[in-house]
Amino acid sequence: MPLRFEYVGVSRLSDRHQLECFVVILLRLCRLLTGLSLSPTGVKLAHRRTELPAEIKKVFGCEVSFGSAVDEVIYPRTAYSMATVNADTYLNSLLVRYCEEALSRRRVQSGAWRLKVENAIVPVLPHGRAKMEEIAKTLGVGKRTLARLLASEGCTFGGILDALRLDLAKSYLREQNLQNSEVAWLLGYGEVSAFNHACKRWTGKTPRQLQSAGVAA
Repeated sequence: MPLRFEYVGVSRLSDRHQLECFVVILLRLCRLLTGLSLSPTGVKLAHRRTELPAEIKKVFGCEVSFGSAVDEVIYPRTAYSMATVNADTYLNSLLVRYCEEALSRRRVQSGAWRLKVENAIVPVLPHGRAKMEEIAKTLGVGKRTLARLLASEGCTFGGILDALRLDLAKSYLREQNLQNSEVAWLLGYGEVSAFNHACKRWTGKTPRQLQSAGVAA
């Protein structure tokens, strides 16, 4: 029984710590509601870590994989039928109604297309599939339509991709265990030289100079 997180109206770029915190809250809430030491069978997170903190293993008691295509917590099927301690049927129906109303209002609003594009790019970036045609297809619009929608927000696909890569590069360069070749791959570059050239274009410095100068910190 997977519980999947989707990003609507917010960027998934800088949410690494927030999302990990939210998943821990979800785990503790499930245990509180059931009165059991309920643990997931697996946790998948889209962001990347070079090391798995021992605290996370201890809290979840299951395999936690980073760099996944989705953010989700997987519980055993038996969890679906577990009773809720001190269940309040009136409160449940009230909250369900409020959630449905909120979802209905959100569907009417188109949302920021820049954020939609960023969130669609992040999972496919390391695989070299961050192309406008593919992102447009993922978002259910044509390439020209996407270009027009982005232009209405004062941005372009190329500009979004560049800014996203720069922000991610700064984040990845903080990881001491990541080699430049690995960072280049994570950003969708086939060659380290292409990554070096991009860094020079963005900041006037090479990746190594960025690390030494503390710009990525």
